[in-house]
Amino acid sequence: MRSWTGTRYWLVGASEGLGRALAFEMSRAGAELIVSARSEERLQALVEELPGPASYQVVDVGDRGSVEAAAIAAGRIDGMVYLAGVYWPMAAQDWNAAQNEMMADINYTGAVRCVGAVLPAMVSRDAGHVVLTGSLSGFRGLPGAAGYGSSKAGVMYLAEALYADLRGTGVEVQLINPGFIRTRLTDKNDFAMPFIMEPEAAARAMFEAMTTRDFKRSFPRLFSWLFRASQVLPDFLYYRLFSKGS
Repeated sequence: MRSWTGTRYWLVGASEGLGRALAFEMSRAGAELIVSARSEERLQALVEELPGPASYQVVDVGDRGSVEAAAIAAGRIDGMVYLAGVYWPMAAQDWNAAQNEMMADINYTGAVRCVGAVLPAMVSRDAGHVVLTGSLSGFRGLPGAAGYGSSKAGVMYLAEALYADLRGTGVEVQLINPGFIRTRLTDKNDFAMPFIMEPEAAARAMFEAMTTRDFKRSFPRLFSWLFRASQVLPDFLYYRLFSKGS
């Protein structure tokens, strides 16, 4: 089990939803937090509400200069958790270039920028903890999710490759893959969302995973089995079951 007392963690994407709820879980456990997002007003409110020591750094994960400046201001940290994300449900027939580019840039490339801002120092001192947030939607292509699902698949591959490189060193990598969480993002969906979780419940599940030394955790468990099992289905059967054109 991981000890949190006296640790310093940078949470990127912490102003609302899962990130905000996770901040409370970690703060109650004894971690000092540096919370980041684009909204200074929300970050200020969060820091005032957290039970433990906390500060904030405004950051735009779409801007490498902003990310690097925030990382420098945060100082030495024990870990970084990447939770920033944007989402629009979108079929290929309704392709919106700007929204798809933003999902790729914030969800995936933003993670690359933040990892790049903290990983070299962690590798140099052979100590650190990087937590990346994937999604059950990243396991295999789904209808209406080309932009979001592919961005999360990229994050998942990034975590897997980092883990392959850093396994056995003092730098730990973890990948957390949630299902549906009730937020302003999922409020955009007009379809049934099985096993949807409240942010607080999802944060508890994520924090529980982070306290272990396991590399990967997907939840809700029963729902995740469907997505993991889909990876072994042959194409003709998978797309017959999951494609809108079936």
